[in-house]
Amino acid sequence: MPLSKPSVSVVIPTHNRLSSLSTAIESVLIQTNPCLELIVVDDGSTDGTSAWVSRHFPQVELLSQANFGVSHARNRGIEKASGQWIALLDSDDRWYENKLEVQVNAIESNPNYRLCHCDEHWIRRGKRVNPKHKHQKYGGDVFQHCLPLCAISPSAVLLRQDLLMQVGMFDESLPACEDYDLWLRISSQEPVLYVDQALLEKTGGHADQLSQRFPAMDQFRLQALAKLLRSGTLSEQHAQLALQTFREKFTIYSNGARKRNRRDELRLLNDTYAELIDPHFFGQD
Repeated sequence: MPLSKPSVSVVIPTHNRLSSLSTAIESVLIQTNPCLELIVVDDGSTDGTSAWVSRHFPQVELLSQANFGVSHARNRGIEKASGQWIALLDSDDRWYENKLEVQVNAIESNPNYRLCHCDEHWIRRGKRVNPKHKHQKYGGDVFQHCLPLCAISPSAVLLRQDLLMQVGMFDESLPACEDYDLWLRISSQEPVLYVDQALLEKTGGHADQLSQRFPAMDQFRLQALAKLLRSGTLSEQHAQLALQTFREKFTIYSNGARKRNRRDELRLLNDTYAELIDPHFFGQD
């Protein structure tokens, strides 16, 4: 008897995005490899999202909550999920109809991997744009590639539930860069599988995107890197790479605070990360 295919639960967090949510949901429902369940988490929308989803998509599992942020919404959806695998989809993105089929086939052929991601097409203001070289995707040991910026898109990911139980879920204390934080924790522990095929459209440029609300995203990357460095879970090689990236970002961010004469922020930065900017950290000269 053939083994059953991996079961996939899909989680879509959303907040006031009725204009794009239908497209995201429909892109899941038309998958050539159907998911086990689709969970939409309404994160405190004020545009009637919950009522609209209930009316138009009664087959969708709907969770409604106050506006706690995308990390909280994703985590609640993941906790509710019953599938062996979790697929994430942002409410302004859309999958191509074979997205799950291609990734499920990939993990069946590579059963030792617990995270699979894929390439994507970028859409800005209705037009396709080419990502820069720094956004190139990789597979295998991707830790070094995840250090400068978020190298894995949530909407491109298929990951095992037990992996999240091991490394922890999205850090709800981070207002942004919560995905950067999670991919670093995962890639520091094990390799990832990459499908070199664009299986979705990632839409950007919205005023409500976190990158628009928080122009200095490195403040949150510094938090994520510091937490990881202090965890004691990194190999020596990964720790040195992470420390180097932390200090580069710290220098740039603190120089910006100094240039703008934000002395209180600069003092707080130095106090918060004192041991990490100490040249003797990790026994360095």
